[in-house]
Amino acid sequence: MRKPALALLEPELLLLAYRSGIFPMADSRDDREIYWVEPRRRAILPLDGFRCSRSLARTMRRGRFTVTCNTAFAAVVAACAAPRASEPGTWISERIAASYEALHHAGHAHSIECWHEDAERGRHLAGGLYGVGFDRVFCGESMFSRASDASKVALAWLVAALRLAGTRVLDCQFITPHLASLGAVEISQTRYLALLAKARVQAPGAASPGAGGGASAAAGDAGEGEGTGAAALALPDAFAGLLARAKSAGDSSSPGNFIAQSFTHTS
Repeated sequence: MRKPALALLEPELLLLAYRSGIFPMADSRDDREIYWVEPRRRAILPLDGFRCSRSLARTMRRGRFTVTCNTAFAAVVAACAAPRASEPGTWISERIAASYEALHHAGHAHSIECWHEDAERGRHLAGGLYGVGFDRVFCGESMFSRASDASKVALAWLVAALRLAGTRVLDCQFITPHLASLGAVEISQTRYLALLAKARVQAPGAASPGAGGGASAAAGDAGEGEGTGAAALALPDAFAGLLARAKSAGDSSSPGNFIAQSFTHTS
């Protein structure tokens, strides 16, 4: 018997949830129910605080991976949902995956892919990440790696693109030792909501939501900029801008070298 069609979470509902500081999860891959999560503590990665180690910079300079944006969104989500030795279950249910694919087609969910090529398997997906972009915020959902440093390279490209885009908040949801080693910090949900308010795009002359000492202090403490103003570039546009800048700098054949240098100059 064919299963009934999945009831998708509409893009408008998902964006409202993210703007409110919450996000959906499920208990397993085949779970048709979802629950909404509002963590007491939130992980963010300040865009000027990304830690690019020497070994990671070396990997990017050597061009071990070809990095793309939005070329294999569904494959990245599926890889993130696949069982792992350290984590056999997943919170990315089929319903959630299908909902984010609809959000992707609506222009608000994006992926970064790391491709590797060898004689045995040819060009294959070695790592990547995906997340949700709105206003001047990017919420990273999940990442995966099938080769050493692949997910780190994807994150480095994401950070570089978000810097160029004018993004103010990179949300990582929950802190882990791995994310902390890359520069992520943990803040309260109250401070996180203040950052969302500061990053919200408004019409010129409109009053800033949550403006005042609390919101300004939270934004400053987290290393995020002030003000509202224009929306950030969409991630694919910022990614294309990175490639254009690498070409202008003479690194078109090895854009990873351009990305690595950008972190060396700002670290």
